[in-house]
Amino acid sequence: MAALDGLPPLRDVIQRHGLDAKKALGQNFLLDLNLTQKIARTAGSLEGVTVIEVGPGPGGLTRAILALGAKKVIAIERDARCLPALAEIGAHYPDRLQVIEGDALKTSFETLADDGPVKIIANLPYNVGTQLLVNWLLPERWPPFWQSLTLMFQREVGLRIVADADDDHYGRLGVLCGWRTTARMAFDVPPQAFTPPPKVTSSVVHLEPVENPIPCSVSALEKVTHAAFGQRRKMLRQSVKPLGGEALLAKADIDPQRRAETLSVEEFCRLANCL
Repeated sequence: MAALDGLPPLRDVIQRHGLDAKKALGQNFLLDLNLTQKIARTAGSLEGVTVIEVGPGPGGLTRAILALGAKKVIAIERDARCLPALAEIGAHYPDRLQVIEGDALKTSFETLADDGPVKIIANLPYNVGTQLLVNWLLPERWPPFWQSLTLMFQREVGLRIVADADDDHYGRLGVLCGWRTTARMAFDVPPQAFTPPPKVTSSVVHLEPVENPIPCSVSALEKVTHAAFGQRRKMLRQSVKPLGGEALLAKADIDPQRRAETLSVEEFCRLANCL
């Protein structure tokens, strides 16, 4: 990448700016620039696209996205120590990088979107990744402002995102992702690709919105999945008892002796609509 974009190697950038990764911020810096390019390419063509990135750190993925032709990158970074390194990238790509210092969980992403397609690409901080994904999945208005999500998670979370019914990893996250998106595992990233190396393997997941998901109330689906998977070892007649129990299940034509992990996305939506 250094030869490709004329910027110094990331290890030099990190050393020069004293950017040791902070565990409290869920930071693990990805230094392999071949991998950052692979992540950016997973999002498809970036020509004319505004990309929103969360937690750019020293900017390895940011550089890959810009080098692959994104119209603009809007990067949300909570760690002020990273801002000088990102400013160097911004100077190299004039008017194509906007850095916002702030907390991604408190950011109104839809207001950042310019005219034209928006994609979200990020090596998400481990401690906020799942909540950010849920926030992007559950706006009342659909289709969403984003065209695709290309995100890195711990592999365990990635498996939950793409899981279907009767899969050991199937749960609330799999239902929500299966309801509103088409999700796939793109590839795994080994711990040694990061500084410092995490204790687990990571996975890049790519999600695209379903244009016409099954009509269903967001809040009702949240309630039934929370109740059903909150006691996943129990039969549904027991786990959804606070929501109406067997009467609700009868209305939805679902056997009360089944367990949550056996229900399809369509059946969960039916249950939510009956609620």
